[in-house]
Amino acid sequence: MADHTRDRELAEAVRLRERGHHEQARERLLALAAEHPHDAEVAYQTAWAHDVLGLEAEAVPFYERGLALPGLSDEDRRGALLGLGSTHRVFGRYAEAVEVLRGGVAEFPDDGALRTFLAMALHNTGEHGEAMRLLLTLLAATSDDPSVRRYRRAVEHYAGDLDATV
Repeated sequence: MADHTRDRELAEAVRLRERGHHEQARERLLALAAEHPHDAEVAYQTAWAHDVLGLEAEAVPFYERGLALPGLSDEDRRGALLGLGSTHRVFGRYAEAVEVLRGGVAEFPDDGALRTFLAMALHNTGEHGEAMRLLLTLLAATSDDPSVRRYRRAVEHYAGDLDATV
């Protein structure tokens, strides 16, 4: 299949998913993934199509393939890391979730969604202090709430060590 045909078929499958035709999109993406097993973008889109249908277990190998292959845009790589980490967490594979999401945060330190999902996974592994630190730092940096903004420096300071006393 020529690249232009692959591009057209991938774009059509994504449009189907975006319009809510999830099962049709999944079927088309499975066919594309079979034809293009070394295509990171096709793998990622196939994972996403499974995820939106609640087929998280089936999404995992496609997320892993997409992340292992070169060619994902930064936006898609962020989405794949979040999707895979979140899926591991949903299945109770908390250590794997933390590993994937820590890698995502290391790669994309300004991504608030990755940091949020990492905090949830850290909570699940009993690392409550680090989870709170991540969430408080994110809250202080991104909140539009005037009262949070007023105490931003204090929140950031205390986030570093919630157990510190005088």
